[in-house]
Amino acid sequence: MFDTTSILSALRQLGLAAEGPQDANEPSALEAAWLSGYFAALARERSAGASSSIARPVQARSAASPADAPIGPATRQPSEVPANAAHVRILFASETGNAAALAQTIAERIRAVSQSVDVVDLASYKPRALEREQTVIVVTSTHGDGTPPEPALRFFEQLQGPTAPKSLPQLRFAVLGLGDSTYEHFCRAAKIVDERLAGLGASRLTPRLECDLDYHEPAAAWTEQIVELLRAPGDRATEDLRIRDGSDTVDPGTRPKPQSSRPKPGFDKDAPFQAIVLENFQLTGRGSTKETRHLTLSLEESQLRFAPGDALGIFAPNEPALAHQLARALGATGDELVSVDGQPMSVANALLEQVDLAVATPAFLRVWVEASGSSELAALTRDEALTERRLFLRSHHIIDIVRAHPASHVDPEKIVRSMRRLAPRLYSIASSLAATPDEVHLTVSTVRYFRNGTTRSGVVSGHIADRLGEGELLPVYVHQNDNFKLPADPTTKVLMIGAGTGIAPYRAFMQERAALGAAGSAWLFFGERNFRTDFLYQTEWQAWLRDQTLARLTLAFSRDQTEKVYVQHRLREHARDIYAWLQDGAHVYVCGDAATLAPAVHETLLSILETETNSRERAVEYLHELHEQRRYQRDVY
Repeated sequence: MFDTTSILSALRQLGLAAEGPQDANEPSALEAAWLSGYFAALARERSAGASSSIARPVQARSAASPADAPIGPATRQPSEVPANAAHVRILFASETGNAAALAQTIAERIRAVSQSVDVVDLASYKPRALEREQTVIVVTSTHGDGTPPEPALRFFEQLQGPTAPKSLPQLRFAVLGLGDSTYEHFCRAAKIVDERLAGLGASRLTPRLECDLDYHEPAAAWTEQIVELLRAPGDRATEDLRIRDGSDTVDPGTRPKPQSSRPKPGFDKDAPFQAIVLENFQLTGRGSTKETRHLTLSLEESQLRFAPGDALGIFAPNEPALAHQLARALGATGDELVSVDGQPMSVANALLEQVDLAVATPAFLRVWVEASGSSELAALTRDEALTERRLFLRSHHIIDIVRAHPASHVDPEKIVRSMRRLAPRLYSIASSLAATPDEVHLTVSTVRYFRNGTTRSGVVSGHIADRLGEGELLPVYVHQNDNFKLPADPTTKVLMIGAGTGIAPYRAFMQERAALGAAGSAWLFFGERNFRTDFLYQTEWQAWLRDQTLARLTLAFSRDQTEKVYVQHRLREHARDIYAWLQDGAHVYVCGDAATLAPAVHETLLSILETETNSRERAVEYLHELHEQRRYQRDVY
């Protein structure tokens, strides 16, 4: 027979229970969780005829805990609490879909060890629900320079606000962050969640993992560690699991590739469809200060389907001349063989199709320091040079670094392994299948910029503008965006706000509503530089206005007058009507630049609501309510 008091005493001596003085006979909330798990596991073993003794589960270890997450009274060591039959909830916050897909992958692995698990979007999850959870795994990306994903902004605000839980002693958690290490606030969203949950008394299953764009392998290793921690005690593996934490310590080449036995459902990111280019022409007129193009692709025989608001992922090769120049700068002929994901190929093919030639990674910097012996670069690899290193990597392409700091002997294999994989780009779809079956239309702004004495182009937009002709093939896949969708009721009013290529999804909206005969009124606010050259799809908007598919059209061309006029200025001019539409149930959409347009429009909407409700606090709550009701949706980039 086991004595609860003796077990409590043993737990406290081992440092596995709550800290601070405890009544010898009364367990704390954390200790109660331990005891519950202990006796539940004991009952299972006895009912199965097993021995009455239970081995302590092996604690998975990390090579280094995050420096900014010190262990203290409110931040316990990675938890060794047996999982038993506790439900696991995986929460994700995703901007482009990577975090969502990874959350599903983690769920599949956890289900393999007979755990009850589900996956929930943080866009529809309230922090107070954490009080009812036992085990949560959070997977979140960081958008831009430190911003949480757009759909989950409300969750992050509430988690740090007065409505957050006061204490979460019963909760075990783990956090995985996706980010881009060239930004100063790398994986900031993951850090916010991790530190906040620990500060509320929750215990970490394992230290936070921060992944760069090449996240698959470190994430797979971290997932296996979580799986081992969640196994029933009798099934737990006894080997130590070690993973590195943080982008500067992860060597993607040291870990096995994640395997999946699940068949792929048609064409997707891992198996893109080769779409035929039907049209590729410039939308902006002669004399425009911008280059915006329209692209029509055939999806015939692909069975790819999408809804207005979704995006198209595009793969494109690097500029051939740039790939050749880099090969020469590395001292390679291009014929040398290297391995990419276990597949042998020439250096020339790897540089052209497999690796990102623009963004230098911390791993590349370390390899090039070794090859070149540059003391200047070596200084940037020191821990205390984090800010300087990120600024340097963001302002220098790989070829800039190689030319400025030449090396006499270079190992092509090591160089290619240190480079970031070439990633697809997402573009908002500008068409509806209801209007143009078996086609997809895109509105693409060509990215061109001057850096270190050379004019550079965006990988995908430059490929489309300079090298992609009609009849050629382009690898694509559909990226579903459930957070930017038309209302289910076609009689609902829609208020569309955008600038530049942010007009793309609204063209899809209008094609869909016209094809379905939607009765709800639609109002477009659109901004660009000049009316004569930059009014994208002008004749189509005018036709929709004539036949009343579009009820109202309000334009802002910033450079057609001395004083610049932007979309937010037009919103203020129509404040009373906008408020009336909102009161009448209208859905509001914002699409465009995340750095300027989105915050400016958000603040303007708040200002309008503050004026109409006579309260800033009420205005803030009004917008929050619209967001929670999915009546305020943003697609920003």
